[in-house]
Amino acid sequence: MIKREVSAKLIALSKQYPVITITGPRQSGKTTLCKSLFSSKKYVNLEDPETRMFAASDPKGFLSRFTNGAVIDEIQRAPELLSYLQVIVDEHKAPGEFIITGSQNILLLSAVSQSLAGRTAIIHLLPLSVFELTEYGLSDELDEFMYKGFYPNIYNLNLNPSENYSFYISTYVEKDIRDLLKITDLNKFELFLKICASRTGQIVNFSSMGNDCGLSHNTVKQWLSLLETSYIIKLSNPYYKNYGKRFIKSPKLYFIDTGLLCYLLGIRNKGHVDVHPLKGQIFETFAFSELLKTLYNEAIDENIYFLRDTKGYEIDFILEAGIKLKSIEVKLSQTVSKDFFKNLNTVESLTGIKVEKYLIYGGSEAIKYKDISIIPWQNIHSIIRFGENIHLL
Repeated sequence: MIKREVSAKLIALSKQYPVITITGPRQSGKTTLCKSLFSSKKYVNLEDPETRMFAASDPKGFLSRFTNGAVIDEIQRAPELLSYLQVIVDEHKAPGEFIITGSQNILLLSAVSQSLAGRTAIIHLLPLSVFELTEYGLSDELDEFMYKGFYPNIYNLNLNPSENYSFYISTYVEKDIRDLLKITDLNKFELFLKICASRTGQIVNFSSMGNDCGLSHNTVKQWLSLLETSYIIKLSNPYYKNYGKRFIKSPKLYFIDTGLLCYLLGIRNKGHVDVHPLKGQIFETFAFSELLKTLYNEAIDENIYFLRDTKGYEIDFILEAGIKLKSIEVKLSQTVSKDFFKNLNTVESLTGIKVEKYLIYGGSEAIKYKDISIIPWQNIHSIIRFGENIHLL
């Protein structure tokens, strides 16, 4: 089994909090991780209809079977359990008593915050990172990684990526869509997914997206929110503070996994990646996802912002690091050009804040150029893990 970076953090948190909440997309490895780290606990999956019916109809009786706690998978299927869990953990005051998982972020976290505030630690488990795969001895070319994506079963079971993502969409994404929004026209939703894929790494234009697939402005907003809830996409907000009206204030859209993204873009092998017109945006999406995974694996509650004005000046990613900022540009090229540093060199004068500067590129050598750290794609995690500490919220 590929070791997950978050494992040590989970064990440590389970010694401090009575409940551990693990959220993340379907098939990101939540169940496997829980069974591995908490093997002494009973395991129950609320996707099972009979189990779910028991939990929903008799929450107290259902939980009474677990005298030493349990791992409860897909807790959002029976949210009634959460208030009863609160009573149990308040009585027992035992750390790590229950481990709960869920695949729908906002719905689960709102229920958790109401019932288990102060009683649970929350971890987001995304698909595998490049660091996790290389530590396990799985080393691929960049294009291969971006094409395959990072869902564990792709590597554990040696699955065909295109087939896997086709099944993933029909089995999981569309199922969740039906459950949450009662959408009947799934063909239109699949078109919407493909429109989103073509906009990865771009500023969201709700009206334009709606026109492309025959949806209203509000429906586009609702469906994007749903995709974010299900960990299919992540919206990056602008970091504009008080810099003036000329800065863009709409979010950017990124897919969480490049394999799913490539499938939706019609990419069916790694050779297609190299010649695809959106390869630069796929790489930027890859970089965004690797940063996000590292933040989540370190249990750091921080956002990845961007900076862009109406004249085209842009910094791809901004991270808050205490009283400093981490300013990050992304370039696909394997050859570093001084032109890549232009925006990085002016960000301090613009923000008036001390800035750590990074360039993520498609090469393999780590380089220091003046005050700019040039980071190869394999080492994106080092920007967070070994750099200046990110501000913990």
